[in-house]
Amino acid sequence: MAETAHDPIVLLEAYRRMRLIREFEERMRREVQAGTVPGFVHLYCGQEAVAVGTCMHLRDSDYIGSTHRGHGHCIAKGCDIGDMLLEIYCKQGGLCNGKGGSMHIADLRKGMLGANAIVGAAPPIAVGAALSQATRGTDGVAVSFIGDGASNQGTVAESLNMASILKLPMIFLYENNGYAEFTGISYHLGGGNIARRAAGFGMPGETVDGVDFFAVYEAVGRAVERARRGEGPSAVEAVAMRWYGHFEGDMQLYRDPHEVDRLRQTSDPLVKFEQRVTGEFGIDAEELREIDAEIRELIDDKVAAAKSAPKPPREALYTDVYGSY
Repeated sequence: MAETAHDPIVLLEAYRRMRLIREFEERMRREVQAGTVPGFVHLYCGQEAVAVGTCMHLRDSDYIGSTHRGHGHCIAKGCDIGDMLLEIYCKQGGLCNGKGGSMHIADLRKGMLGANAIVGAAPPIAVGAALSQATRGTDGVAVSFIGDGASNQGTVAESLNMASILKLPMIFLYENNGYAEFTGISYHLGGGNIARRAAGFGMPGETVDGVDFFAVYEAVGRAVERARRGEGPSAVEAVAMRWYGHFEGDMQLYRDPHEVDRLRQTSDPLVKFEQRVTGEFGIDAEELREIDAEIRELIDDKVAAAKSAPKPPREALYTDVYGSY
């Protein structure tokens, strides 16, 4: 984006997107608990600043590759939440015609190449998208969101190598949320720092506070500008602990039982953002409350519409199976 993160218009849009993610995910949590949502749901609460701080720099023509925890990425990239909910509820009109569900939402119109249930699957896809940008001579970029667990996958190492060799406009955005499914980083993460691995592939890497929107925005801004100038790939590791389990329903016996309470009190990206923008940039807290109310009403309406929407017809089983080239 040409605008700086201190522009009131940018700040309000950033807040709107983060609040939309938070309210969407909290509502999905309640719906899963009520038994209305089919399949597994992996919630993004606590990491909102990462997706928004990244995607605020991106155009519809830029690409992102997502993970199984992809609702926040979809919303930050501009996907319509009504169409997302139709997809999550497996209804007609969903972004993938109701056939993908929560872990497979995609919207090519927004450059969203898809959430992906396969750990470490997004980087090779995003590398292909970055190669297409470079081959076509655009200044477009591709971003792959990668969990701390996925950072150990061979697909990620291969993607780092290819992006470096071909000098692709690619950003490897690592979301270090503390756990690879049920395994803490102290056990699974060799070296203790993901971003430092980038140096082995000849690209810059940095670690930032993923709870701080401004830290993410600035780091990703540097990486995006570098990519658009044709200077190759970068890596950013954003550290932001997830608030809920690997999936909704996870008993989380591997966590300190008071950890989430501490995170809510000390590491809420929306609270941290609001404190700064109202204190430093003159944003009125009442304006933020109006956004909150508007978003809650929007989600209520869209959830109700998704629940009442028709399922795909039986004959749709045979469509969207093969592509024609």
